[in-house]
Amino acid sequence: MASETTTPPPPSNLRRIVAASLIGTTIEWYDFFLYGSAAALVFNKLFFPDSDPLVGTLLSFLTYAVGFAARPIGALVFGHYGDLLGRKRLLVLSLLMMGGATFGIGLLPTHATVGSFAPVLLTALRLVQGFALGGEWGGAVLLVSEHGDAKRRGFWASWPQTGAPAGQLLATGVLSLLTSVLSDSAFESWGWRVPFLLSGVLVMVGLWIRLSVDESPVFQQALSQAKAREAAGTTEQPPLVAVLREHWRDVLVAMGARMAENISYYVITAFVLVYATDEVGVGKQTALNAVLIASAVHFAVIPAWGALSDRLGRRPVYLLGAAGVGLWAFPFFALLDTAEFGWMVLAVTVGLFFHGAMYAPQAAFFSEMFATRMRYSGASIGAQFSSVAAGAPAPLIATALLSDYHSSTPIALYVIGAALLTLVAVGVARETRDRDLAQAPDAPRDADGTAPQAEAAHRPESSRTTSA
Repeated sequence: MASETTTPPPPSNLRRIVAASLIGTTIEWYDFFLYGSAAALVFNKLFFPDSDPLVGTLLSFLTYAVGFAARPIGALVFGHYGDLLGRKRLLVLSLLMMGGATFGIGLLPTHATVGSFAPVLLTALRLVQGFALGGEWGGAVLLVSEHGDAKRRGFWASWPQTGAPAGQLLATGVLSLLTSVLSDSAFESWGWRVPFLLSGVLVMVGLWIRLSVDESPVFQQALSQAKAREAAGTTEQPPLVAVLREHWRDVLVAMGARMAENISYYVITAFVLVYATDEVGVGKQTALNAVLIASAVHFAVIPAWGALSDRLGRRPVYLLGAAGVGLWAFPFFALLDTAEFGWMVLAVTVGLFFHGAMYAPQAAFFSEMFATRMRYSGASIGAQFSSVAAGAPAPLIATALLSDYHSSTPIALYVIGAALLTLVAVGVARETRDRDLAQAPDAPRDADGTAPQAEAAHRPESSRTTSA
């Protein structure tokens, strides 16, 4: 059967799609990172005041980790319905849920007002945030990957990835501005609420842009093929079942690839605020400004790494990033220990530079692993289930290690261990750069590298074979 490959959209349409994904992911990551920064700076005092400072920070980061626990559930639900109904509808829903939860946090009463009920409410809204983010990432990167030019897929798909540093930049920038103009007492009294309430305005902007884009043509093609098979009386497997049966190796590779990327990022951007203020003894403003500058560089290098993955392949760039964060672990803390602002900026910037080499090709890499009618589920499950073991406990583990050993050495070894896991996972993976997303990942290829057979995602039960 001849392939029905889709025609890439005009550059103007593609830029609009990229902008919609980027703005949406920026807002959602702004919401998510805002919580992490607030957890390090004020939530320990406002919601856990009966604990000593470091224990309060641990409890605060524990509610931070709860959001990660909800992300796999969001990945399952959003991935399932995203593969059945389309990417766009689920992206709109995830944006509304994330923005609503963040706005709600800005209205929460503190422990001084309602006692132990305050952290309960905080945890509930954090769960909603995590659930929404679990479905956001997969849909946003797939919408761009499935629209874009195959030869530059790494570059275009990396733009939604810049939503993470953009959100970090926005969240840190707002907090930095507030801490610079408000006294500590004013910030802890009401100033911390401002960036959370601002999310309501940002969501309206993101929603307006996200509603303006079209559904992925690759998905529409696969949906039409699935309906034709259904009309012919064939049985379709649910996306989740199909992923676990046909792509379980790819799911494991994605999970392993995320270990160094996720752990290093949250140590560099969230735990660094605790380490710099509590261990090194610098002010909140200094630590926030270091992250702010580094996030700007991070934003700039991600598209460059994505473009490089189009030339060299996803795996070489990813492996370079994993090796880089592992090698940088000890110098990172050594530079922080100087308590000099310039060296601290260098420490965070270089760390995020190497992180970008993993994060940039990740969107295209994961998208290319899975067939269209199970791609949202596969990419989301691989990305978000690993976050429970990686990003969720990273600040918590790092803080606990600091509390027990009062040394950065075990924390650096923790990051190095994660880097080794990722090097193994990506090292055994297949290169995916030349894949046609309209074709099955294991489709036979002609001499020029193209796959002549149309994608066979959701083949009938009677004729399906497990992917090698």
